[in-house]
Amino acid sequence: MHDEPLELGELSFPDWLAHTDKLADVGFLTIARQLPSLVGQAMRMAWRASPRDTLATIVLNLLGGVFTAFGLLATTGVLTALFSEGPTPDRVMAALPSLALVGAAAALRATMQGGAGWAQSRLDPQIARLTEERLYGLTSRVELVAYDDPEFHDALERARTRGVAMADSVVTTAVDVVTAAVGLVAAAGVLGVLHPVLLPLLLLAVLPDAWAAVRSARMRYSTMYSLVPARRRKWIIADLLAERGSAAEVRSFTMRGFLLRMYDAVAKAEQDVMLRLARRQTLARLVGEALGGLGTALVYVALGVLLAIAAIPLAVAGTAVLAIRSGQTSLSSLLYATNRLYEEGLYFTDFLEFCAQAEDRLTAARPARAPEGFQRIVAEDVTFTYPGAEEPALRDVSIEIKHGEVIAFVGENGSGKTTLAKILSGLYEPDTGTVLWDTTDLRDVNPEDLRLRTAVIAQDHTRWPLTARYNITMGTDKGAPALHAAAAVAGADEVIADLPHGYRTLLDRRFKDGHELSGGQWQRIAVARGFHRDADLLICDEPTAALDARAEHALFEQIRHHTDGRTVLLITHRLASVRYADRIYVLDKGKITEQGDHHTLMSLNGLYADLYTLQATAYR
Repeated sequence: MHDEPLELGELSFPDWLAHTDKLADVGFLTIARQLPSLVGQAMRMAWRASPRDTLATIVLNLLGGVFTAFGLLATTGVLTALFSEGPTPDRVMAALPSLALVGAAAALRATMQGGAGWAQSRLDPQIARLTEERLYGLTSRVELVAYDDPEFHDALERARTRGVAMADSVVTTAVDVVTAAVGLVAAAGVLGVLHPVLLPLLLLAVLPDAWAAVRSARMRYSTMYSLVPARRRKWIIADLLAERGSAAEVRSFTMRGFLLRMYDAVAKAEQDVMLRLARRQTLARLVGEALGGLGTALVYVALGVLLAIAAIPLAVAGTAVLAIRSGQTSLSSLLYATNRLYEEGLYFTDFLEFCAQAEDRLTAARPARAPEGFQRIVAEDVTFTYPGAEEPALRDVSIEIKHGEVIAFVGENGSGKTTLAKILSGLYEPDTGTVLWDTTDLRDVNPEDLRLRTAVIAQDHTRWPLTARYNITMGTDKGAPALHAAAAVAGADEVIADLPHGYRTLLDRRFKDGHELSGGQWQRIAVARGFHRDADLLICDEPTAALDARAEHALFEQIRHHTDGRTVLLITHRLASVRYADRIYVLDKGKITEQGDHHTLMSLNGLYADLYTLQATAYR
């Protein structure tokens, strides 16, 4: 089997490489045209993060360019004195004032660059914090239904995976572009001051390097694009070999050798491509250096001609050589920073576009407050469709829930039970129809205010990497008596009693002194969380899915005897648990098909009776 060809298949395109195809095809001039916009976006972000550090970074970099130019011009004085006639000591003494100016310019330039680096290093973490707070501030406020929209979810993933990470890097690279451009302008300015004819010589010297840099960059982009399928296979196989979730099955099915063979096959293919890239880039650099050497030779020839015809003095020619070298270095930095800024700018734009989309999905300010309790909740003709779905999840649903009642939603998978519960609690808004808490329309109520009056015990509850105490209180600590009472109702007190640090135990084994719970133990914690909220409406969505039969029976008995005037909405497939509900609504394909108590529904001999009988038969 080791010689059998591996079927690697095609895997999904990773969001963090979503723009590689654009980079592979775009030309340098196209990139250059985008620079002003990208630099502007980066500087606006930096200014919001810290105006002082942004201003310091820009000003100090500009001053560094000024002192670079000043130092080059002062070099002319040094060379003029050294190349003049007379004894060497006299020429050295004559050069000392200009030499002092060169040293002072170098020291000031180094000081400015150091100060700019310090300001920029301060700026980076502030930008990272600003962008992360903006992203997660929006993701935690958008309407819940946004997470069911594939387009929103894709935009979120792109913004999270690289958009946020690129924010501080975009600013850094934009500053690098500006710094390199200032250096290039300084070199050109010096040559223009020395003699106008020297400016074309700068182009002659730097163009070969520019061609080689752009050529090499295009090669790398194209190669990275071609390697995307191989690299995403490597990442996925690596996750299978190293992640906790797959570790047990890798061992139980002895997958180690097979996965390593797959990894090695993909890694070797990637290695071969990278070796070919290295050969092509080396060839491009050699051609560029050869052309650059030819260009440099032509520069020296031109300088020799200018010297021969006495168009420029020898000192000016020496300074010109230094200025051209400085310009070459600045151009190389500029080309690299420009390519990098364009790439990072694409991902940074993803972040900005996502933020704009998310702001459009925020709930507008609403005047009404949630009522202090309620006598009844009424849904009238509610219809709801998930984004991108062809059929509604709910169709013209009308129900009534009275204060203090235990209401049950039953039905097969996909019938709309959980969707309806989320609409009643204000997590979703219906497409049509109304939901009233007494006379208050939920469309007029601040969602955050409403959520303080509801509690949800969900089947797919979150296993928070927090202490046992915070997993129950969720940051709304009401004191030890309320904590212990909620834990006792759910049976979570028995779980916590066995933990090494009690309520202070961290429930996540990935951290030091962390502890892991079983599925049933986590479910008890989630139930305690719901009771601790002490809300007007308690929604229990499959609250016993991970519990054994004895624990399930005990929990439902606790819910029945400890509701304390709460209104309970119970969603479950275990119909023996809903026999004592005040009213049962049966949903089928998004519609209410039956309603009544257990005995009424059994007498109808409909869907509820079929499901109940089917389950009961399994236990005979």
